[in-house]
Amino acid sequence: MKRKIPLRKCILTNEMHPKKELLRIVSTKEGEVFVDPSGKKNGRGSYVVKNLEAVEKAREKEVLENRLGFDKETLAPIYDEIIRLIYREDIPKR
Repeated sequence: MKRKIPLRKCILTNEMHPKKELLRIVSTKEGEVFVDPSGKKNGRGSYVVKNLEAVEKAREKEVLENRLGFDKETLAPIYDEIIRLIYREDIPKR
């Protein structure tokens, strides 16, 4: 029997992707926002595709700011963390 692959919608591109191809951004009731590479932390999760072009375009158009309701200063380190995680995955594992 074939296992069902969980799909989630990327908030940057509005496209469905397998959950493993996405990074989870969490916003909590306390007003915190952070990247959750494990995908298991408590809070409201939004998914972002692991694609540098999409992330850079989203930064220019302030997509996360509009979707999550945080200001630019709060989300600047989040964009940086997403980009850092994408680069880290591109490095071949030995």
